[in-house]
Amino acid sequence: MNQSNGDAEAKFGADEPLTTKEGWRRFVDRQPIAPEGHNPATLDLLTEAERDMVNETRRAYHADLPLANTPTIQKVISTARLMLQLNRNQVSARRGLIVSGESGTGKTTALTLLGRTHERHIRRRFPHDAHRLPVLYVTVPPASTARMLAMEFARFLGLSFTGRVNITDIVDAVCHTAARTGVELVLVDELHNLNLATRAGAEVSDQLKYFAERLPATFVYAGIDVEAAGLFTGVRGRQIAGRFTVIPATAFAYGTGEQREQWRALIATLESTLRLHRHKIGSLVALDEYLYRRSGGMIGSLSHLVRGAAILAIEDGTEKLTRALLDIVPVDHAAERTAAADRSRRAIG
Repeated sequence: MNQSNGDAEAKFGADEPLTTKEGWRRFVDRQPIAPEGHNPATLDLLTEAERDMVNETRRAYHADLPLANTPTIQKVISTARLMLQLNRNQVSARRGLIVSGESGTGKTTALTLLGRTHERHIRRRFPHDAHRLPVLYVTVPPASTARMLAMEFARFLGLSFTGRVNITDIVDAVCHTAARTGVELVLVDELHNLNLATRAGAEVSDQLKYFAERLPATFVYAGIDVEAAGLFTGVRGRQIAGRFTVIPATAFAYGTGEQREQWRALIATLESTLRLHRHKIGSLVALDEYLYRRSGGMIGSLSHLVRGAAILAIEDGTEKLTRALLDIVPVDHAAERTAAADRSRRAIG
């Protein structure tokens, strides 16, 4: 292990995911800083060690490129901000939001960016209140029980329990701590892990509803195709449908001229964040149709392609994104399957 990695682990700890308040705060605080510009001539003047350090910084930057503000993200943030206002003085029956769509369409990104945007807003309003936790982020565990879900809430807040504590004590501690720390927005990810057709799933749904009644907060859920999963069927489903607005997270389309312009605008935004010495702005946008075929219009797959190719361009010294380099970057199975289907249609046509 090198010294820098050791320092990072010591600073951040070994287990600080987004589902802990420490990991969440680190995410909110993080501001990707573009590395200083170096042209090939100035790079040649650096020692090998200095050049390696510069390139390592650039690789790390491109691995975590700033996120593009997509229409879905914009709609999620604007709708949730309105609901936060409408729910502020409600004592019950608060309205919520569900982000639903296929894998890779940016649901978790929209959810976490909403949380970061809101928390930064609250920090500006209360700059000296270091103990305030305006946002709580949890995921629904696979095969979850009501107790498991309650423990996820407790884990985020840093609550620990000794002995055989019952679920009522856990829930009471969560609600008390959340109220004391000013939780206003609760983000629940992986909602598709909730199966209302099972007794355990129904109990988890009831637990979420109970938290929503006890906590003076707006709840926003995200999951894969939650409508198809039966979340809105039955008595419990109808209760959810009556209180929650659904925002679909979909892949970008490429059929009309307007849709293609939106796709190109997304690529242009990603391209503007690149810090490659020989890359010509506009050359990536010119590959828009190719990028659409490779990614299937999924923002997650597109981001993976661009970030991966940028790292390869630094490593091989070409310092620019080309189709040949993008061809090397593997994409996820869903995007690969979409691309294969597109190739088949073209061959038949």
